[in-house]
Amino acid sequence: MIVLGNEENFKELIDKDLVLVDFFATWCGPCRMLGPVLEEIANDRSDFDIVKIDIDESGNLAHQYGVMSVPTLILFKNGIPVAKASGYLPKEPIMDWINKNK
Repeated sequence: MIVLGNEENFKELIDKDLVLVDFFATWCGPCRMLGPVLEEIANDRSDFDIVKIDIDESGNLAHQYGVMSVPTLILFKNGIPVAKASGYLPKEPIMDWINKNK
């Protein structure tokens, strides 16, 4: 499941066993390329949620988590960031990265 998050609901959305957060921008080409990959992952896996955060609308969250470029993926475990990756990644490397860090 993919959910669009914001500064108001972020803490609630990441307070789960495992959550993948995609910090993105609508104007970002690599972010647009990553969107369908995350949709496919969401359809294949139900053991974690995916939350998308638009950095232009939730700049404080991007700053809080040190997001310097988009897309940036941060894997949260029970509300705590455990891994971070920046730039476009295809499906298999993302899945390997999640499995290694969960």
